[in-house]
Amino acid sequence: MSQLPDPAATGAARPDLRLVDEARHRLLDMISSGALRPGDKLGTERELAVALSVSRSTLRQVLAVLAQSGVVRRVPGRSGGTFVAHTSLVLDIVRIRLADGVPISLERVRLPADLVPGLLELPLGGSIYDLLDRHYGMNPQDVVEHLEVVEASPDEAALLGIADRAPLLAITRTSRTADGVAFEFSNDLFRADRTCVTFRTKAERAEIIGRAAAERPPQPGGAPVPRELGPGTRNAPGAPAVPAESGLRVFSASDRQGAQR
Repeated sequence: MSQLPDPAATGAARPDLRLVDEARHRLLDMISSGALRPGDKLGTERELAVALSVSRSTLRQVLAVLAQSGVVRRVPGRSGGTFVAHTSLVLDIVRIRLADGVPISLERVRLPADLVPGLLELPLGGSIYDLLDRHYGMNPQDVVEHLEVVEASPDEAALLGIADRAPLLAITRTSRTADGVAFEFSNDLFRADRTCVTFRTKAERAEIIGRAAAERPPQPGGAPVPRELGPGTRNAPGAPAVPAESGLRVFSASDRQGAQR
């Protein structure tokens, strides 16, 4: 899998990831609505950047993410370009998650309709990963996630019951099966005051943990550490499964007891 060059190494400005995500959603909306159809060639880089109101460097990152997930394909050469991939309809599911009746997260997931026929007829209030496993035999084996802290837009703030520009934890995820088939492209927004992310690192990467611990020692009187959740709780009702290497907990207002996402 090709890697994007490190902007810091090249001296280029790093694209704003929030702008990348917003432009990606606008381009996906154009494809879902039929404004761009499978096989259509996207405009030139300059034209597309103007249409999406982003810089060309931001556009390049948008196209790289969409190409990685199979939404668009790139053809090299003078007669090539970037084309909408020949894929089927995409299901676009948006959900609001609650804890103690309080909005905690805003989740948006896109799934190829031909891979999950009848999904919309199933109860979507619980774990979508559990539904994909039980009804379609699909499990995430290769998951790429991008985490960043962003500011809540007015619409997002209204849905989550928080102030405009309040901090949110944004997680953009692409999931593939063991055969390399991309089946999930999602963007989740979590309230920063109710969320804790835990990473479990392999032994060969223990030195990274050591450096992190040295750079950021625990502070006396700090926030309580949530209880450890074992493999048996990964697919708890009402929470999609996550890869074994990472976890996300949402705290209730009453006791801050962790619940795996």
